[in-house]
Amino acid sequence: MVVVGGGPAGCSAGVFTARDGLDTVVFDRGRSSIQRCAYLENYLGFPGGVDIETLYGLMHDHAEAAGCDVVADVVESVERADEGGPGGFVVHLGEGDPVTARRVVAATRYDGEYMRGLDDDDAMFETHDHGDETHEQFDTAYADDDGTTPVEGLYVASPSAEANRQAVMAAGRGARVAVTLVEAVRRERGYPEALANHYDWRRREAELSGEWADRDRWREYVDGRIPDDADLDDDRRVELRERAIDRRFDQYLDDDEVDRRTRAGHERLLEHVDDDAIVAAAREIEAERGTTPAESAGGGE
Repeated sequence: MVVVGGGPAGCSAGVFTARDGLDTVVFDRGRSSIQRCAYLENYLGFPGGVDIETLYGLMHDHAEAAGCDVVADVVESVERADEGGPGGFVVHLGEGDPVTARRVVAATRYDGEYMRGLDDDDAMFETHDHGDETHEQFDTAYADDDGTTPVEGLYVASPSAEANRQAVMAAGRGARVAVTLVEAVRRERGYPEALANHYDWRRREAELSGEWADRDRWREYVDGRIPDDADLDDDRRVELRERAIDRRFDQYLDDDEVDRRTRAGHERLLEHVDDDAIVAAAREIEAERGTTPAESAGGGE
């Protein structure tokens, strides 16, 4: 699948789809609307604010860590694939060769022109009068709240009336659209509605206790959620049930793994912090503790 735009909406969408195993390419021309900000002070998780370069680097790093390919190229146009084929789209780029995709997520705030022609009625554009001039633009209410559109396989995270105002809202919109897409893919792959729901979180292993630590209890639970009239043969029913249970058990982490991931996460964040700031902070810590650099590193006697 292709995500058009590497800002908060596009990267957020890509993180969710890639983590669920979908091949995801994010095309970013480097002109996300967030680049027009001088400094961001209301993006959750940055109490001192964050400069745009650092946030952009963190977003792209996260998308790539999740499994996305982030490509520095502009999407010139998207058209339907040949009729009678597997469906989907052909994505034409500014520099690279065209690529095909079963699904496309639009995630660029200002310009939806590259989608023109995908809707036979051209209903995705609206006309506004500005004095003596007439201006046409993408209709920010064209997509449903979950990002779906009348064009099969096309999802819109942005432009969107509900997410165009703030970067953090755009990121949330991207995640919501991606979850909708992931669940649609699961339905296409034969998952009954009860097993198509998406979740992506981690819990402590200590919470996996009692009857719910028993795989047979989960089998009973999942079997009870699959309708008897579901269009599944016995082998497929068992396969989907066991896969659903695997997903449940995989979300639990023991304390050692939580600690390992915590350290790795902190180290990854440090890659985006100015080296001089890290050195200055380390010296302040050493001064407060009354230690030397060697002692802080475990080299003291």
